[in-house]
Amino acid sequence: MSGPSVEDLLADLDDERAAVMALVRGLPPAWWTLPTRAEPWTVRDQVAHLGWFDAAFARAISTPAEFEAERDAITDLEGFVDAANAAVPESGPAALTWWQDAARAFDASARACDPSTRLPWYGPPMSLRSAITSRIMETWAHGSDVAEALGTRLPRTDRLRHVADIAVRARAQGYRVRGLEIPATPVRVELTGPSGEVWRWGEPHVSEAITGDAEEFCLVLIRRRHVDDTGLVVTGDLAREWMEIGQAFAGTPGKDPVRA
Repeated sequence: MSGPSVEDLLADLDDERAAVMALVRGLPPAWWTLPTRAEPWTVRDQVAHLGWFDAAFARAISTPAEFEAERDAITDLEGFVDAANAAVPESGPAALTWWQDAARAFDASARACDPSTRLPWYGPPMSLRSAITSRIMETWAHGSDVAEALGTRLPRTDRLRHVADIAVRARAQGYRVRGLEIPATPVRVELTGPSGEVWRWGEPHVSEAITGDAEEFCLVLIRRRHVDDTGLVVTGDLAREWMEIGQAFAGTPGKDPVRA
């Protein structure tokens, strides 16, 4: 089977978690309450969110029927996410410990799972590899929020390829959640990763295109940066439209990023 193995993906996920955990380990108490760009969440809330959803995915893998019953009872997704954060210990260090425990539970469940299994989630079912990749994307996205709030940034690594790949494959998501028709015309993507390696999606002859820095592309598609505040080269109306409404994550439309 092509693509990274489950073990390779789990190794990348653990490395991405470690990068975020290193930012917050030993923080002074007041720093846990710093606001992040995902208003009204604080640094503590971002860590709590990552821990709660690692634990939720562990349940989806190990006890899928119970997870589906829990999921199907949700009537207000945004309220559910806020309630989930509140279920995690309130203190920052305790929330970090809770996340560490949830991460171990996720990894153990993933290693015990048949890779061909389709897993339930809050959106469409997904493969185990997609589940792990989605956790890499979420960890990087929320970790970027934490880093910015602390006045720093996450290390730039080629683990971003996982995030970029999800963002490319989720092009239809921004249209779907807004009730818009999904274009049939493809968009070519060519990105340069932190190592200098060039990553490509789509055929060379496709005229609609996005080229540039992989991190900037990913920040646009987690709706944290406006495309006009990047050096991305966007060619064609549909490519531009994607950069304005696209989102790599499930759920309701994200807030429009504000120009810097």
